[in-house]
Amino acid sequence: MPENLEAATQEQSDRQSRELPKRIVVPPIKGEMVHLRPAVIEDLDRMDAIEAYVGASGITGKDRVAERGAVRAWVRRSVAWSQGEAPSESGVGDPESRRTIAWSIITEADHDGDGRIDAANSDNVIGMIFLIDIDGWARSARIQVVLGKDYRGRGYSRDIMPRVMTYGLAPEPAGLGMHRIWVAVPEQNTRSVSVYQSLGFVPSGRSRDALWNDSQNRYQDLIVMDTLVDEFDPIRSLDAFGMHVIEDNPGVKEALSAREHSIAIRLNEKNATKPDAEGVGADDAAAVAQSVREVPSDGMDDVAASQQKNVEGVDAARQSERDDRKSVNGDADVENSWPYTAGERKTSKEAWWRTLGRGRKRDVEGK
Repeated sequence: MPENLEAATQEQSDRQSRELPKRIVVPPIKGEMVHLRPAVIEDLDRMDAIEAYVGASGITGKDRVAERGAVRAWVRRSVAWSQGEAPSESGVGDPESRRTIAWSIITEADHDGDGRIDAANSDNVIGMIFLIDIDGWARSARIQVVLGKDYRGRGYSRDIMPRVMTYGLAPEPAGLGMHRIWVAVPEQNTRSVSVYQSLGFVPSGRSRDALWNDSQNRYQDLIVMDTLVDEFDPIRSLDAFGMHVIEDNPGVKEALSAREHSIAIRLNEKNATKPDAEGVGADDAAAVAQSVREVPSDGMDDVAASQQKNVEGVDAARQSERDDRKSVNGDADVENSWPYTAGERKTSKEAWWRTLGRGRKRDVEGK
């Protein structure tokens, strides 16, 4: 094959590889508190029933009407993609041929302790989560959660966001194959900023006076945060909130494999810079990878002490874990700030996220 033709063929192959599939099967995703299923048009009325758009200006910077309109368009775009409709055919297509995936958040439990299923009036729907503006060319997508008024602040976002991000960043065909996932947060929504930082997002920009703060009668900035595929750690992002990996969720096995590979590389790099240290064999590296996979990272000191592992490679891996966490959470990460220790999080039936919203109803708009 002539060189020019080969280059042109490769270029065409690369171009085609960045095209999104014409049809997508939206996978169900399991969480510990809730689970996700593909959103359907009928769920839009259920979002009205749970007052999902109350206080929108304080959460996303949109007014209630605009937020409702956006959610309705996102769900219709997701359904159209799952049916194989082209953007030009669906009537709700994006002019740049970007796509959207919408999941409904489902609960079948009584987390608030009132003796009833939490969302009986909305067929167990308590909100939705979206991957929006899915850009096949740039391999980028935005994530957003919209919860009903009575279901905010209970930890549901912490349960489902890392799992959706794992699917979004996992390579095809197991996942969506994104390179970047980002969020846009009003500066007044400091709670969400903190949650996103714990998930591994880092601030990447600020749009000045991009939003109107109605409660304070002034403009506010829009903070853009993102994470890249080689930065996101699905295990640590779940552990930060006392959650556990569910290995049969889409993209999880691929993420675990990639993480173990990166740990092995990290160990080799650490050992290469320390010629006087005792060598660490393949069995030691595998043991470290398995321990990091099974044990929350902020509890590794306790585990190392109990097992009396004085292997140089283990120390290197643990220090590297600390360094990574400090880059997101700062020096305060050295101390465990969560209500339960690593061991208690695994066994306690009263974990912090199970009791956070108990008996709590939100009657004040925007609270």
